[in-house]
Amino acid sequence: MTFEAILPNLKAGQKAVRTGWEGTELFVVLQPTTTYQGDVLNPYFLIKTADEAYSLWSPTDCDILADDWQLVD
Repeated sequence: MTFEAILPNLKAGQKAVRTGWEGTELFVVLQPTTTYQGDVLNPYFLIKTADEAYSLWSPTDCDILADDWQLVD
């Protein structure tokens, strides 16, 4: 799948990963709008890896143009 095709699934709360990633990347999720100390936080992506907790993630040009995205159960 392309990033454009997977994005609605991320917006719906599903997890996704690129099959071309050969590291410890387990999945990417979209954290929806929330609040922190009364202020609105805009949506943002998180990545979960096997050896770390969640980290902020921004797709690269390669990620956006890739067609090896798949949903994770």
